Amino acid sequence: MKKILINGGKKLSGTIKIGGAKNSIVAILPATVLTNKKCKIYNVPNISDVKKLNEMLTFLGAKIEYKDEYIIVDNNSINNKEITKEFSSSIRASYYFMGALLSRYHRAEISYPGGCVIGSRPIDLHLKGFEKLGAKVEVKDNKYIITADELHGADIFLDIASVGATVNLIFASVLAKGITHIWNAAKEPEIVNVVTFLNSMGARIYGAGTDAITIEGVSELGNGTVEVIPDRIEAGTYLMMGILLGENLIIDGIIKEHLEAVITKLRETGATFEIEGSKITVSKALKLNAVNVKTSVYPGFPTDLGQPMSTVLTQCEGESLFEETIYEDRMRHIKHLNSMGANISLYNSTALIRGKTKLKGTTVVATDLRAGAAMLVAGMIASGTTEITNIEHILRGYENIVDKLTNVGAKIKLVDE
Repeated sequence: MKKILINGGKKLSGTIKIGGAKNSIVAILPATVLTNKKCKIYNVPNISDVKKLNEMLTFLGAKIEYKDEYIIVDNNSINNKEITKEFSSSIRASYYFMGALLSRYHRAEISYPGGCVIGSRPIDLHLKGFEKLGAKVEVKDNKYIITADELHGADIFLDIASVGATVNLIFASVLAKGITHIWNAAKEPEIVNVVTFLNSMGARIYGAGTDAITIEGVSELGNGTVEVIPDRIEAGTYLMMGILLGENLIIDGIIKEHLEAVITKLRETGATFEIEGSKITVSKALKLNAVNVKTSVYPGFPTDLGQPMSTVLTQCEGESLFEETIYEDRMRHIKHLNSMGANISLYNSTALIRGKTKLKGTTVVATDLRAGAAMLVAGMIASGTTEITNIEHILRGYENIVDKLTNVGAKIKLVDE
C-alpha cells in the first residue's frame, strides 16, 4: 500500500513548474478516437489517469508513441470494442468514449463509469443529448449500449452547465449531419482546449468558452495537434501552499486569466502575489483573514479547489464559511482536518471553519483526489508527521508531486509497503 509521509512546517522556496491540465487531457485522449489519422499532443501530464486512458486506447487498437515533448496517437487501426468494467470503473473520464465511439461508429458500449466518490454524478444529461442527436440508449447488465442509424444536428439545452455533458455532446456532434446548438454549455478553459484540438482536425465548432456552442457537422476528421493548457487546479493548490509556507516561491507556467477567481479570493484573505507573465511569486502571509468561499461553475471559484481551500481557511483569523455547490459529497475530508486539530462544524454541504488553529500531524485518508490535496496542504503546515493513505487518488491528478515539493524544500516522501 502506497502512502505519503510529510514532516510539516518547512518553508517552500524555489520554482514549481506546472504540468498539463488533467481536466483537458482526460478529454483530449478519447477525442483522438474521432479520427483515423495521427494526433500530436504536447504537454501531457505524468499522471495515472493518462496511463489508464492510454491503456484503453491501446485496448481499442491505437498505437501510442512517446517522444520527449509530446505523444503521437495513431487510431488508424482501432476497432470499436466494449469499454469493460475493468477500464470504466477506474476512471470517470472513461465516459468520453461514449460520445467519441458513438460519433465515429454509431455505437458505443461501456460499463458504468467510476472515479472519485464525491456525490451523485449522473450522466443523464449526456444520454438525453445523445437521444436528441438521434441515438437510442439502452441499459443492460450494468452497462450503456448507445446506437444510432444516423446522427443529426439538434438543439440541446443543458439543465446544468456540465463540463462532461458539454464535451461528450460536442464529440457526438462533430460528425453528425447538420448543425447542433448546445445551450447553457459549460465555459471552462479545458473545453476551449479540447475544441481547439478538434478544430485542428477539421471540426467546425464555434463559441467554446461561452454558454452557446455551435457545431457544424463534417464528414471526417484528419490529423490533429494540440498543446495541453497548464493545470489551473495544480497551480491553485501550490499557490495555497505558498501563502502558508512560501519564501519567494515561484509557480511557473500559469495562465493568469484561468486563476482569477482563486487569486481574487486569496487576496481577500490578505495574501499578496507578484505576477509576471506566466509566473506567480508568493510568500507566506503574516496574517490571513477569514473569508467566505462558495464553489461555482467557471468562472467562479472551482469546485476542484474547494477542499484544499478549506484547509487554508483553518489558518485564517475568525470564522469562515465554505460552501460546496457542485457535488454533495465533497466534505468527507472535514473529519480528517478536525482530527488534525481544525475546528470545523459541518452542515450538509456547508462548513463553518473557525480559525486560526494549529494542526498536528496524524494519519489521514485521501478520500478522493481533491480531498487528498486538502490533506497535502494540511500536512505541509502541521507540526510533526502526517501520514496520508489511499494516495492513488492524489496521483490521478498531480504529476510528480513528491519530487516537485521536495525540490522546493518540503520534507515529503512516498513509501510503498
